[in-house]
Amino acid sequence: MLTIYGVYRSRASRNYWMAEELGVEFKSVPVIQARRLDNPLAVDAPFNTMSPEFVAINPMGLIPAIKDGDFAMHESLAINLYLARKYGGPLAGRTPEEEGSLIMWTTFAATTLEPHTIRVVLTYDYAQENSEAGQAAIAAACRALKRPLDVLEQQLDGHDYMVGDRFTAADLNIAEVLRYVQTEKALFDSRPNLKAWIERCQSRAAYKAMQATRMREPE
Repeated sequence: MLTIYGVYRSRASRNYWMAEELGVEFKSVPVIQARRLDNPLAVDAPFNTMSPEFVAINPMGLIPAIKDGDFAMHESLAINLYLARKYGGPLAGRTPEEEGSLIMWTTFAATTLEPHTIRVVLTYDYAQENSEAGQAAIAAACRALKRPLDVLEQQLDGHDYMVGDRFTAADLNIAEVLRYVQTEKALFDSRPNLKAWIERCQSRAAYKAMQATRMREPE
């Protein structure tokens, strides 16, 4: 059975959404971020990202990670490409060209988008959005995202989805990375194709199921 290690209020949300899309039976093992604990290595500490048993699965000590049978893997966006490929269906590439496009857009999400989107969500997580430094960080991230989001807007011109005119792992991966900046509504309001696309992605039953569980989880 597929086992997903993490909590829903983390990057593991991407993998939980993918598992829901694929209809794959999975086991969820909550792993608390070590930074949330005073002494993550204490004998009575809950299972966390510094627990030796978890580090054996992901030596980086970060969530999420998965085990699929005897196969262990980390890096949330790569995990989704693997799951789509293994379990088949429309979320995977149907041709080498589609597979290449899924990899390209996933890499785009990880290297071009997320370094900036994560700055925004962390500013809100630490309740700094109204401070001078927080506002400067958000403004800088939004400026850096202008060209990448314009590229996505153009890619979606005349298309409902990123690859193959159907919802794929590329859409899921990019949508989850962009969820971090949905607080900045101007980024989407000025790009109607992108705004309609993310609403389309987040209207899916699997996304709603993931979010429902995520919202029940303690912050």
